[in-house]
Parts: sequence; C-alpha cells; structure tokens
Amino acid sequence: MIETASMLAIGDELLSGRTKDKNIGHLADVLTLAGIDLKEVRIVGDEPDGIAEAINALRARTDYLFTSGGIGPTHDDMTADAVGQAFGLDVGFHPQAFALLDAHYRKREMPFTPARQRMARTPVGASLIDNSVSVAPGFRVGNVFVMAGVPAVFRAMLESVVAALPQGQRILSAAIPCPVGEGDIGGPLAEIQARHKDVVIGSYPKFDGAGYSTELVVRSRDADALERARADVAQMVETIVRERS
Repeated sequence: MIETASMLAIGDELLSGRTKDKNIGHLADVLTLAGIDLKEVRIVGDEPDGIAEAINALRARTDYLFTSGGIGPTHDDMTADAVGQAFGLDVGFHPQAFALLDAHYRKREMPFTPARQRMARTPVGASLIDNSVSVAPGFRVGNVFVMAGVPAVFRAMLESVVAALPQGQRILSAAIPCPVGEGDIGGPLAEIQARHKDVVIGSYPKFDGAGYSTELVVRSRDADALERARADVAQMVETIVRERS
C-alpha cells in the first residue's frame, strides 16, 4: 500500500510574507525518500477555527498530517487549542512535557513563566514528539503530527517522526532535457502520457533570457515502466529537434 501525507503550515507571518517558509520543501524531500506521497499543502493564519477546519479536512484525506508552527509561548500560538477543537478534546498541561520544560529552565536558572508553560499544553491523550534542539516537544493526536515552525526544530522533530513510520517504496525519477518550449511538445507529450498510465510525466518550462527550453521528468515506482516511458520521451525530443534543424 502507498502511504499518503498532507501538510498544514500555520502562521500569519507566512501569509503576510514576513517569514518565508522553509519547511514545506524539506518535508517533501524527506517523505519522498521514505516512499510516502505528499498530496496536499495548505497555509493558514493564526485563527483556531480555520486551523481546526483545515486539520479535519486534511487528516480525513491522507494517512498522515504534518503541521508546522503555532506551538510556542505567545498568545498567537494557537495550534494546540485548534487540534483539541478538531478532535473534540480538552487541552491542558501534558505532565511529561511540563516536567521536561520545568527541569530545562531550572538547569538554565531561568524562571518557568506562564508563557513558557504554554509550550507544555497539548490535547488530552496526546503523545509527545522529541525535540533534540530546544527541548519543547511537539505532539501527536491520531494521525496528526504537530511540530514547531522554526526550521531547525521542525527538521529535528520530523526526523524522529518519520523514522517510526512504515516506509513505502520510493518513487524513481528520470529527467530528460528538451531544448524547445512546452508549446512545441504539448501534443506528443500528452500522447506519451496516455500510453504510459503507470507513470507520471512532468513538464517544467525554463527561460534563460534568450529562449525557452523544458525539463521533462518521468516518475514511477516501477523501474521497467519508468524506463519505457523515459525512452519514449527521449525519442520524442530527438524527433522534434531533428525536424526543426
């Protein structure tokens, strides 16, 4: 079976452009290596109803949902409450997370303020996700993995999460450079895709300032199917180039 995933990136700063997301691409890379198909990504602001609505929509459509952002110490960190709302669960201090953070701040001789205590809040029954960078844990409820938005912390949490998930068969890919634009290959490329239904063929236009070209990428979990489609695409490119010369 092929496992599927979605992602929800949370934060007003993402929608305003103040912060440029670095977690979506990293998640896509990690899941591809794990053989898990990333099917959808959404970005929502710091609004509990909107976050909860997106969580319920995405977790119903994919095997796993990964979220980033909104689990810090400030008033606009609302993800824990939104996850509780989505699952119909109360939210309170997770005993293990509270003790972990309390010990961390005691060791650093820093006060464990109410703001810092907020990072120990989870929906009741949640399990924790280890944070090897800054201690404050993420958490899991059902098939939803709730992680920090800070890229270094997100990556550390994701590493521990994905290592424990069933690994699927990796998607193989082959790239074929094409020295002409998409308008010259659209028809024949569509015919090739129709003949090879067990592969996915992507077309990515490029412009170098002087002219257009296209990178064609063939993807499949079946190595033989991949090679058959790749050979047809390469032959198509060769024919077009020859006819234009």
